[in-house]
Amino acid sequence: MNNSTHGSIFVISAPSGAGKSSIVDAVLASESDVVLSVSCTTREPRPGEIDGRHYRFISIDEFEKLRDTNNLLEWAKVHDNYYGTPRDTIDTALEEGKDVLLEIDWQGALQVKQYFPDAIGIFILPPSIHELETRLTKRGQDSIDVINRRLAAASEEISKASSFEYVIINQEFSLAVKQVISIISSARLRYKKQAARCYSLFNSLGVK
Repeated sequence: MNNSTHGSIFVISAPSGAGKSSIVDAVLASESDVVLSVSCTTREPRPGEIDGRHYRFISIDEFEKLRDTNNLLEWAKVHDNYYGTPRDTIDTALEEGKDVLLEIDWQGALQVKQYFPDAIGIFILPPSIHELETRLTKRGQDSIDVINRRLAAASEEISKASSFEYVIINQEFSLAVKQVISIISSARLRYKKQAARCYSLFNSLGVK
């Protein structure tokens, strides 16, 4: 894959209930040059989720076909469901100079790093486990058993935060969104990206 592109990849991960999806939605609404890589999953849609916007909801057979034909950048089984990142739109978006945001779990994030070493990892932490439980309960999308499984998995997921370049504590939502946008803005100023984006200027100034 071509890593010398104008755009960058940002991987956002978090334990379920930490506010990752809400932060991602706010960032996308604010940043027109950031596109979301829509993951595919075999789980059922939650209330309000739209096929093709939040996820591509597909069958297990469809998922396994994508996996077996090497058409997934990464994939994992989480909470008894498959999740994966289709490769079909990522390269195109990068070549067009757009930044690509992946909203995936920590396992997928590490797999993405194997293909895109320059990908920037952002991990979202809740203020506390108690607050995480409160958020999972309030959103009313999962049964008590599912919530308990998510809380049990949260400790392991949180322990992987050290594998990411940035960690944001989502205590105040608006601040968390600003911090993610700040990371994206800073990444656009990295030498390699500026050199690719402003090649003629760099060449005329003799910048190497």
